[in-house]
Amino acid sequence: MERKVLLICAGGMSTGILMRKMEKYAEEQGISLKIEAVGMSAYEDVYKNYDVILLGPQVSYKKGEIEQNTQKPIAVIPAYDYAIGNVANIMKQVEDLYQ
Repeated sequence: MERKVLLICAGGMSTGILMRKMEKYAEEQGISLKIEAVGMSAYEDVYKNYDVILLGPQVSYKKGEIEQNTQKPIAVIPAYDYAIGNVANIMKQVEDLYQ
């Protein structure tokens, strides 16, 4: 089953780096993954194409608002996992959101 994940951060730059790591990890693990990284200003244009949303720690304060706007399962990536790009832990978060 394809996983459709939207990453949101302040400007889309840091999640863009994380997105590439997640794509590589998914490919290595045989996981079908559709993923996009956007900034706060752009998520409303694309969220309908995704099943779950992950937020960068720097926009965690927007979680309630985004949840209300999108009605999608949403989680904040732990700051440490985000900082070091711990894709295995982040993909576990994705799986938990799919449950």
